[in-house]
Amino acid sequence: MRDDHPPDTPPTLTAALDRWSVDDSQRQSLAGAVGAIAEAGAELAGVVAAHPADAALAGGVPGAATGAAADPRSPLDVRAEALFVAALATTDVLAVCSAETDDPIPVASGGRLVVILDPVDGSSNIDTDEPVGSIFAVLPGTGFEDDPAAALVRPGRHQLAAGILVYGPATALALTVGDGTDIYVLDPRTGCFVQSRRRIEVPPEAAEYAVNASNARHWGPGVREYVKDLVSGEMGPRERDFTMRWLASLVAEAYRILLRGGICLYPADARPGYQNGHLRLVYEANPVALLYEQAGGAATDGITPILDLHPSQPHQRTPLVFGSRNKVERVSRYLQEPQPLYEQSPLFSRRGLFRG
Repeated sequence: MRDDHPPDTPPTLTAALDRWSVDDSQRQSLAGAVGAIAEAGAELAGVVAAHPADAALAGGVPGAATGAAADPRSPLDVRAEALFVAALATTDVLAVCSAETDDPIPVASGGRLVVILDPVDGSSNIDTDEPVGSIFAVLPGTGFEDDPAAALVRPGRHQLAAGILVYGPATALALTVGDGTDIYVLDPRTGCFVQSRRRIEVPPEAAEYAVNASNARHWGPGVREYVKDLVSGEMGPRERDFTMRWLASLVAEAYRILLRGGICLYPADARPGYQNGHLRLVYEANPVALLYEQAGGAATDGITPILDLHPSQPHQRTPLVFGSRNKVERVSRYLQEPQPLYEQSPLFSRRGLFRG
């Protein structure tokens, strides 16, 4: 994989990481791990691109096995995990902790880093040729040689780096190493990720929101009222029209909102197993939260910043609200200031027919 480029062109990921880590051994270890993850992501992009065609020719997809926390685990999940682990074999990584397995995967004895990984997010979309991706973060591993999983049960602010890989029409990488959030795009001619945006800022205003509205009957009153006000459009209290998007892929939603602004909600709801949310705090919410905070956005469980939550175990679930900071803060107000019963009257509430 070539990483040379003329000086007047955007830097490759390798060049950017080399410049960031020069003369700093700890940063060099982190840069090596991030570079290996990107290389595996580039290879996985080719696997993902071929998978829908392979499945169609085969008349379907092989049956799923059982993964961590009883989530379905497909052959693609298994292959993706193996690609990332193999790529990290020559880095300073002690272990990989994958959303697909219950136990850490040893990598290098004496390594100083622990990688957390969701190898294929949104894998249920792949057979209909919709976007999927990978989620990762890197944590300090020193002191956790005997139990790498213990490195995970700390607040997300301990993350040294985080990113998402999106496998779509182009393969994109959104990455932070604690110095803003940058966007890289895979150049298929060279096999290198090339920087397309430096220190991106989440746009503060956008008329788009993402939520699975089919679950509306299960939501609590705060989320229900927030979304109802969006649906009311220019006739409601927000006095503007909004557009709903829903891709059922966390990485795809996160990447779009980084670029265009807006908000995405994965709320807790009343369904069995969803009372504490659906997404994993460590493997999904924490990396996305770090990306968004570094880009001037926000990510909460509805009220508390995600990065301040202290997980009790690696596969703990959480609600997740992320996007433009002002929008995430608005959701928090809806959840903390419940609407009085009279406010729900269709005739006399401030949102009703007789609204002033």
